[in-house]
Amino acid sequence: MKLSLLSVGSDAKTVKGETFNWSTAILYLAPASVARLGNVCIYASEGCKLACLYTAGRGGFTNVQEARIRKTRLFFEDFPTFKRLVCEDIEKFSAACAKSGKNPCVRLNGTSDIPWERLGIIQAFPSLRFYDYTKSPIRALQYANGALPSNYHLTFSRSEANEAQALQVLQAGGNVACVFSGKLPEKYLGFRVVDGDESDLRFLDPYGARAIVVGLKAKGKAKKDVSGFVIHS
Repeated sequence: MKLSLLSVGSDAKTVKGETFNWSTAILYLAPASVARLGNVCIYASEGCKLACLYTAGRGGFTNVQEARIRKTRLFFEDFPTFKRLVCEDIEKFSAACAKSGKNPCVRLNGTSDIPWERLGIIQAFPSLRFYDYTKSPIRALQYANGALPSNYHLTFSRSEANEAQALQVLQAGGNVACVFSGKLPEKYLGFRVVDGDESDLRFLDPYGARAIVVGLKAKGKAKKDVSGFVIHS
């Protein structure tokens, strides 16, 4: 599906959701400070930056990277227009899903970590499922405590610099995504590990009293990580 800012069916991970009758629209921006206007990943660790999948798959093409930089510039320079275009994309996407019989969901932080709950887009579509990953312990704990919009699901992302916060989120009932180098362990930090590569539909994961670790296999640059971002299992 061709949309203005969002992408559908453009990456191997979100496409897996089709097996479960979900279709995902995802927004890819230029991560961290790549666009040189502002940092859209303020909690990114050095290991996270080195292992970032920004250039993986289609992201390795110059035209794709340039498009993501243009989107990021629009976000910072003309947010009203950016918001209007995103909302138009969501409406088109939702209508297409209704025709095809797919359940729609939206991930706005494909390669960013923006607090979208403050910007009004999620609230504009209260019946639509949104989800993201975040390295912000504040946002992850707010989600675990029920302080974010009810249609927005967050999974905390562990890095080499935030394991203490990851455990805090788990103990509060939130889920944590961890990257492993080998076979996924049965437990990590005392919590059950599930295979997060089966799909990207994190909002279907158990949470609260059944909080889990979402295990992800190291991919791309992460396979060579020595920072501690990747857990050697």
